[in-house]
Amino acid sequence: MSAATILTALTGTYALDASHSRIGFAARHAMVSKVRGSFKEFEGSGYFDAEDPTNSKLSLTIQAASIDTRNADRDGHLKSNDFFDMETYPEITFASTSVEQVDAENFRVTGDLTIKDVTKPVTIDFEYTGSAVDPYQNQRIGFEGNTKVNRKDWGVNWNAALDAGGVLVGEQVTLEFEVSAIRTA
Repeated sequence: MSAATILTALTGTYALDASHSRIGFAARHAMVSKVRGSFKEFEGSGYFDAEDPTNSKLSLTIQAASIDTRNADRDGHLKSNDFFDMETYPEITFASTSVEQVDAENFRVTGDLTIKDVTKPVTIDFEYTGSAVDPYQNQRIGFEGNTKVNRKDWGVNWNAALDAGGVLVGEQVTLEFEVSAIRTA
């Protein structure tokens, strides 16, 4: 059975399964390595139309304070107004504005990303990673994707100069999505 045939049977409304998904990021640190992190609390939903992907849509809400980089001091700094000002802006959101099927297993999702009340368009390339009926008879569908953004476009500007030249935190951030969703209707 072809990927296109399988996808056609998957048209429907889905809810993100946060316990089997990951919303993460990677940013350059001290110009020599990458720091990776993720958000532990998020929810999302969408409609997937396999026959006409342009009718598909999705939305995602992330609880910004659930940020986790495996370092409590760094997480605290990221939560402060130097970075995300999470007390003032507790949520990061994404709402799709268009979905395009690139080929049998790849989709391009464009939408509005809002961080700190600044909304900018972003495009995320997603790969269809499969589908399955789980032991609880839930129809699941999986996608993985990523995109690169400049954090300063959303007012996430803090940095520190390094004695040897350069800066402590890179401006470019890779956003990473590993998604398992369950059909709800």
